[in-house]
Amino acid sequence: MTLESLLLSRDIEVVRILRPTLERLSIQVEVCQEAKKAGEILLAEKFDAVIVDCDDLPGGAELLQSLRSTASNKNTVTFAVLNGKKTSTQQAFGMGANFVLQKPLTTLNASRCFNAALNFMERERRRYYRQPVKIPVLVILDDKEVKATSTNISEGGIALFSRQALPKHGSARLRFTLPHSGIALEIESEVAWADLKGHAGLRFVNLPESTEESLEKWLSREKQPPSSIETLPANGPGVIQ
Repeated sequence: MTLESLLLSRDIEVVRILRPTLERLSIQVEVCQEAKKAGEILLAEKFDAVIVDCDDLPGGAELLQSLRSTASNKNTVTFAVLNGKKTSTQQAFGMGANFVLQKPLTTLNASRCFNAALNFMERERRRYYRQPVKIPVLVILDDKEVKATSTNISEGGIALFSRQALPKHGSARLRFTLPHSGIALEIESEVAWADLKGHAGLRFVNLPESTEESLEKWLSREKQPPSSIETLPANGPGVIQ
């Protein structure tokens, strides 16, 4: 599985060290040298990792801090590169970094950092992989029940279509059966988005461990090579000196 990363830096040495390190881990690298341009890219594309040179690139720290407010990359695993003079490690974590790298970078320390982060990145990729599937879903709202049909499902949520538009906000209980398994599920959810034509996306909440395991196993069996990936933050920050 090839992962995708965005590296925001003008530092030639940072790029020289990180590009081959990431590529050895099957992580593709897109390099951007301007914070404004990177911000535009992050609004349009989903990445498995974002590496930001916070101290030596104008706007880098601000971009890192704003990343969690973007729809596509708010849960992406993030790395702050610091020069040891301006931003402290604690400040970087406060801005949303999951891992911190200190300059001068070395191949050894960079390898340790990204090897430690790899499982988090792969988990996020799995969690937000959308499996196309068309199954009947009963949406139970506070005042009514709506019959819908799924268009895709992930470990974190489901996309639906119904003849009756769902409310744009609020909670709902979902009932459906996973195909080729006979596993019937009843899941609490909240409406993430909905339009007037009956399309909606719902985010799963308070998943019991058994339900989570059933979804994960089913997706692993059904998954095909994804054509697009959309994305919870990596648990626990890491610091690489």
